[in-house]
Amino acid sequence: MAALAWLLIPLMAAIGAGLWGVWANRTRKARGDGPELEGYARFRAAMERSHSGS
Repeated sequence: MAALAWLLIPLMAAIGAGLWGVWANRTRKARGDGPELEGYARFRAAMERSHSGS
């Protein structure tokens, strides 16, 4: 019986990891890459401004 309990621990961990992965990935499909790309464009513009002043 103790061996069964030790086998259930990794099984429950795998199920929990799978559920967490599904939950964590649920918003990526709807949001897309727009905010990340806009943030990168602002970063590049700021870096160009900082280098042009020197």
